[in-house]
Amino acid sequence: MSLESSNGESSNGESSNGESSNGESNDRDVAERDESSNAAVSRGESREVDALIAIQDALYDRPGVLPTARALSHFGEHSLGWLAISGLGYAAARRRGDATAQRRWVEAGVGAFGTHAASVIIKRIVRRPRPHDPRIRIGVSTPSKLSFPSSHATSTTAASILIGRAAGLPPYLLPALLVPPMLTSRLVLGVHYPSDVAAGAALGALGAGAVIGADTLFEQASRTAAGHPRATRTARVAARAGALALVPGQTARTAAAWAIRNRGEA
Repeated sequence: MSLESSNGESSNGESSNGESSNGESNDRDVAERDESSNAAVSRGESREVDALIAIQDALYDRPGVLPTARALSHFGEHSLGWLAISGLGYAAARRRGDATAQRRWVEAGVGAFGTHAASVIIKRIVRRPRPHDPRIRIGVSTPSKLSFPSSHATSTTAASILIGRAAGLPPYLLPALLVPPMLTSRLVLGVHYPSDVAAGAALGALGAGAVIGADTLFEQASRTAAGHPRATRTARVAARAGALALVPGQTARTAAAWAIRNRGEA
């Protein structure tokens, strides 16, 4: 009996040691994966820092570059510059009595501000800090310490697409003229990584595409309902509700609703 007991205890001890060994092995595997992941992130950030430093070395001290970059920064802050241009375009279209142009200028303002707001929400989720390497020169103050994606890149891309459309310009003209300088300015000023501005431009393009898609549906619904006043009113209400749903934030939705209502009364 004592031998069996002894063997049982030995067996239990071996089992306990095996479980402990397996637990330690799993912990080591998790730690190694975490270290590998952190190392990959560090290498990626290091490459972006090197690219940012190279851009600053090439452009920062050139005459006129820094003042221009700062002017673009102030113009694009909170998409206010694009909202002002959209407002002027809307006023001019209203004086002409051009209902289609009025709608598209409203969409330009809503798209610029809506995509800006979306980028701010994403920043608060991702929480990537702005460049902080001591070799990087910071050329302008920023309202937050969060970096990804660039709100300036986002709103500028959306605004350039939608303003160009409202003004009747070729589709790629305004984006080609406005987006590269704004993206470059954020890098020159040292407040964003290259991936921040690339992601912002992609987000802005997606937002502009969503606005254009909603407008296309509105136009199709209006044509389908032509000659049926009640159906036309229903289509317009549905299209406006869909457009407002794209705008994050109660204040922005209220402003957009006011602009759309005024356009409908024009």
